[in-house]
Amino acid sequence: MSREIHDIFVIGGGINGCGIARDAVGRGYSVALAEMNDFASGTSSGATKLIHGGLRYLEHYEFRLVRESLMEREILWAMAPHIIWPLRFVLPYHKGGIRPAWLIRLGLFLYDHLGGRKLLPATSVLDMRKDPAGKPLKALFTRAFEYSDGWVDDARMVVLNARDAADKGATIMPRTKVVSARRENGLWHIETTDTVTGRDDSHRARMLINAAGPWVDHVIRSAFGQNEARHVRLVQGSHIVVRKKFDDPRAYFFQNPDNRIIFAIPYEGDFTLIGTTDRDYTADPKDVRISEEETVYLCNAASEYFKEPVRPEDIVWTYSAVRPLFDDGASKAQEATRDYVLKLEGEAGAAPLLNVFGGKLTTYRRLSEHALEKIGAAIGVKGAPWTAKSHLPGGDFPVRGYEAEVAGLKRRYPFLADAHARRLVRRYGTRAVTLLGAARGLDDLGRLFGGDLYEAEVKYLVEHEWARHAEDVLWRRTKDGLRLSKEQAQSLEEYMAAIPAMAG
Repeated sequence: MSREIHDIFVIGGGINGCGIARDAVGRGYSVALAEMNDFASGTSSGATKLIHGGLRYLEHYEFRLVRESLMEREILWAMAPHIIWPLRFVLPYHKGGIRPAWLIRLGLFLYDHLGGRKLLPATSVLDMRKDPAGKPLKALFTRAFEYSDGWVDDARMVVLNARDAADKGATIMPRTKVVSARRENGLWHIETTDTVTGRDDSHRARMLINAAGPWVDHVIRSAFGQNEARHVRLVQGSHIVVRKKFDDPRAYFFQNPDNRIIFAIPYEGDFTLIGTTDRDYTADPKDVRISEEETVYLCNAASEYFKEPVRPEDIVWTYSAVRPLFDDGASKAQEATRDYVLKLEGEAGAAPLLNVFGGKLTTYRRLSEHALEKIGAAIGVKGAPWTAKSHLPGGDFPVRGYEAEVAGLKRRYPFLADAHARRLVRRYGTRAVTLLGAARGLDDLGRLFGGDLYEAEVKYLVEHEWARHAEDVLWRRTKDGLRLSKEQAQSLEEYMAAIPAMAG
């Protein structure tokens, strides 16, 4: 048993769990965090990867959520300008469309003025017969509205929160399953198993945070023995990635006849990301896969807009995840609230438990602050809110300083190709220098696994970001899986199996 008594033990290595751990340790709490698999291996790497206010949530009168989300966009951009950046969205319109023009104008007016927009440009109206955004679309769409939101590398945002929490003193335990948790003498006694080594450990904490995402009810049932726990509605969202459908840097917001929406977004330079779907899900979240029905739906929905249809054979990659939405009794999956709910449990004298339900990428920082308010009320206040002016690791450069960072990296390492330098800054920001070290040429970066993924980068991800398998590197820490062959991916897996896990 660990002799240390932590203030807080967090279950869950998604964006909410890692965000709470980072916020708490930064305020002076002693924190341990356990994630059963790899960080962001569930919902937090399966999003549409947007930092957005949620334009469509206005239809469901979720004004508080939309306002909070809009206010967070520029705060998060300033926190992590390497992995978050502005993106303009084009919403094509035609007479007789799903939503009347006046309603769209009203929604976008609220979107521009509900809160927080200082640097992001305002909404504008486009003549699609003249604007380049109209080129890949059918001639039916002669007008469009253009508005601002943001893009995020979702899985990197998660691991950078975990990395910063570790840098500040948190105990981070990836691939660690919580087997049981019980209250005893005013403390939580938590039993864990390392899923790699099989080692069992015991931990003690003054407070327990259940931020297990889609598994939050499973944790309540299995670890706490509350067999009737039913708090979340699991909703499957799937995406497809195809070869680049358009050259424009803007994304598209498409409205479908069933009142759902999808996005078509420039992705990783050479591809287009199309999604998402919304349908209830009842199986184990770890088994979620895109269905044939969803594939056909996304292809057909995008083909209603693009001149060149999107076909299933065009797909180069798919991903699917389960959103753990708080069950508010909504009749349709797409109408269920995206807001979060925090429930504090524990009678006087008993060790408190905080269950975290719902939430989304954009509001994770505010969710963490609200969680810390409840933590303070339960076990005593430490520190003060601090994350609004903070930087995630590598993000300590000006909000509009990406191009300058790329130029500086190329001056320091002139052997880097422009695309390689850009990808390194997008992934690691100022910490790209740590990764490259004293290298004077590509040979100093070691073995090339494919694309521009070198041994030096893989070692950095193992030593600093808990990567253990090729999948961790290729599909979460990076998206190099889009560029490496199966043989190259297998070679990387064999290489990683031969080196020890080192991150701490």
